[in-house]
Amino acid sequence: MMSLKDEEYMKEAILEAKKAEAKAEVPIGAIIVLNGEIIARAHNLRECEQNAIAHAELLAIDQACKKTKSWRLENAELYVTLEPCPMCSGAIILSRIKRVIYGATDPKGGCAGTLMNLLQDERFNHKSEITSGVLEKECSLLLSEFFKGIRDKKRLVKLAKKTQLDNHEGINSL
Repeated sequence: MMSLKDEEYMKEAILEAKKAEAKAEVPIGAIIVLNGEIIARAHNLRECEQNAIAHAELLAIDQACKKTKSWRLENAELYVTLEPCPMCSGAIILSRIKRVIYGATDPKGGCAGTLMNLLQDERFNHKSEITSGVLEKECSLLLSEFFKGIRDKKRLVKLAKKTQLDNHEGINSL
């Protein structure tokens, strides 16, 4: 069940997502809360680091483990702007995070209920509680605007190339 605290913490994850966006990264942010305190915060860095595993959730989990000096994050809560992928869901299970709260669903890779639900699969020795849709509109808008910007930029580059080619052909016909 979503609470005002969930919204407050998701706003912090959104701030992290905006940091990613400022670096031309997919705007996904994550924070980890333990005993009412934010102990880790991270955002996607895949492009900057050219590292397939530099997802916001994994970076935040790594930071939280270092802070707590333990790989077990049993009472921690992870707030993330986009539903975790299979890799991140695996790390969540393995780090024993108690609860996952996410904003936007991921129809292409979501493993906290959309494509599948790894976080609550009975076959694993740990399950995480899930709260979805927290500030969903804000989280979704960040992502859709980011990808729209990329598509618009590609269209402009394509148009510029076509214009340049047309101008070049016009010069050659003189």
